[in-house]
Amino acid sequence: MIRILALALVALSATIASAEAEDAKLPATLTFTAYDTGSSGFNIAVAVGKAFKQRHGSDLRVLPAGNDVARLAPVKAGRAQVAANGTGTYFAQEGVFEFGLRDWGPQRLRQLLHSNDCNGAALGVAKDTGVTELKGLRGKRVGMVVGSPALNQNALGMLAFGGLSAADVKLVEFASYGAMWKGVLNNEADAAFASTLSAQPREVDSSPRGLVWMRTPHGDKAGWARLRKVSPFISPHMVTCGSAGLSPQAPAEMAGFPYPIFMAYDRLPTDLAYAITRSMIADYDLYKDGAPGAAGLEVKRQKLDWVVPFHDGAIKALKEAGVWTAEVQKHNDALVARQDRLTKAWAEHLESNPPDDREAFRKAWLARRKQTLQQAGLDVVFE
Repeated sequence: MIRILALALVALSATIASAEAEDAKLPATLTFTAYDTGSSGFNIAVAVGKAFKQRHGSDLRVLPAGNDVARLAPVKAGRAQVAANGTGTYFAQEGVFEFGLRDWGPQRLRQLLHSNDCNGAALGVAKDTGVTELKGLRGKRVGMVVGSPALNQNALGMLAFGGLSAADVKLVEFASYGAMWKGVLNNEADAAFASTLSAQPREVDSSPRGLVWMRTPHGDKAGWARLRKVSPFISPHMVTCGSAGLSPQAPAEMAGFPYPIFMAYDRLPTDLAYAITRSMIADYDLYKDGAPGAAGLEVKRQKLDWVVPFHDGAIKALKEAGVWTAEVQKHNDALVARQDRLTKAWAEHLESNPPDDREAFRKAWLARRKQTLQQAGLDVVFE
């Protein structure tokens, strides 16, 4: 009798969850942007879209884009509602790198959900180079993507772990993430940054060149201090899945951060942000096995105290899921306040008749940004 009652309660809970997801009322069509076709972010977005179609009859169009600017531009312009983005989300919020120029500035971005799975984030190196440690990349060719500070800064952070800088390697620029990994495949570069689950590195791994993922041993405190000075959003992570031999039986001490980050602007209507987030939570079982890394979107795996705030609509859904706390709300409020200060500083910068020259404009903005954050007692991070 007890077993029958328990099963009945489980069935009732599933029915309620399904009904709540239906009540989320997704629109007939949605548009997301993501990394290139074949990337783990793109594949996960497609898996989510299939669940939306199955459960809600909502068509999700996923637009692939090779760099951070290309992914965010349609969302900024209102042609897409959400980006399945990477750490470029953080750079855009901070108004640095490509986002420190006149057409951008600090962006008021908000998270909906992000993935934290068994995969890691690392520099993949062609095995035929003979390199087995990050410090061994001195003099090697490292791929960079034009307009993608997320990939580039992450790569530089990994080099810093090995005691190297951009001056110690040969930087090779490519037009997109996919083109960069094709460059490794075609022996135009020796190393590139990626998620260990991404399809492009897997192609290199199965090629004559082969692939080795660079480790970042968690006990190397000096290496981690150097890495986090360049990329403060990266944390130690035990990686158990991906190409080049990574598995639960062969775990590796590497690095990680939320990816993909399903994000929108703060102006996305609260009810729509809620509907998307609530549906992603409720429809989890429909897409969690649909792409490598999709399981990391599980609500209990959310890193709620990361460096970019959550949307009010997402917070409503996370509260309903029972994971949002007063402590997390305080952290989120502080992140929003940081965005408020950066937005105000940017407006003042534009009103100050800044120089037209691209580099002079960027330097003047960074100086104002630094002053604003220091006056508020906040970390500058990028100077």
